[in-house]
Amino acid sequence: MSRWEGLDEFVAVAECGSFMRAAERLRVSSSHVSRQVARLEERLQARLFYRTTRRVSLTEAGHTFFARCQRLIEERDEAFLAIGDLHSSPTGLLRMTAAVAYGERFIVPVVNRFMAQHPQLQVEIELSNRTLDLVQEGFDLAIRLGRLNESRLVATRIAPRAMYLCAAPSYLERYGRPHTLSELARHNCLIGTGDTWLFQLDGSERPFKPGGNWRCNSGQAVLDAALRGFGLCQLPDYYVREPLQRGELVSLLEANQPPNTAVWAVYPQRRYPLPKVRLLVEALKNELGP
Repeated sequence: MSRWEGLDEFVAVAECGSFMRAAERLRVSSSHVSRQVARLEERLQARLFYRTTRRVSLTEAGHTFFARCQRLIEERDEAFLAIGDLHSSPTGLLRMTAAVAYGERFIVPVVNRFMAQHPQLQVEIELSNRTLDLVQEGFDLAIRLGRLNESRLVATRIAPRAMYLCAAPSYLERYGRPHTLSELARHNCLIGTGDTWLFQLDGSERPFKPGGNWRCNSGQAVLDAALRGFGLCQLPDYYVREPLQRGELVSLLEANQPPNTAVWAVYPQRRYPLPKVRLLVEALKNELGP
């Protein structure tokens, strides 16, 4: 019996908090995971988990063992990756996530072109506007927009992201053009996913809470409403760049435009990034960057 046997299953259960989710991550059956953990506990002569019908939690011995096993498995996997990276050929399954609209419009086309170049790679993409836990849910890579708060992850900037306050000429003809931030309160604002718009004034960031008679959690829907002259919108550049060039929208309060945020590729910390992740991030930077 290998002394490694059961360690991957144990770490997966500890990270996922569930035998079922651990089995899904490892792509094996729940009974296999349960059997391997039970055999490991028998070898160690120690109980590693408290089990109830609703949850699984580590015992004191489990906490101690988990910290050591995580490092062992990371070192083992990184040793293989260090050699595998010499070939620089992405293989295996890559699970990634991105926001729905941005993912459909920008990320998926890049990934499809990347797949055409590396047909031995498998990719699963989950498009969701929820911020998914990469470690717990077994994702290799996420594309995130704006500002980052997650310190456990490695972040690589792949593209700039500028926010524009805009309105259609027809709206401005009817209601006038705002010239200062204080005038925004008098205008109908088209509200998207966020409750706050950010601006810059005298070198500092100024939040503004928009109010209006229209709201939708889709950037494309906000853009459509703005083009119809329903009100002001604040959207990222990739939504409004072409309508601005065609004169269908007018950029407003440019002196107060907030500092650029970014599009980020984030992934779990590893000493040696997975070749499939590293190469895809490079492809995203090349195609989506400035």
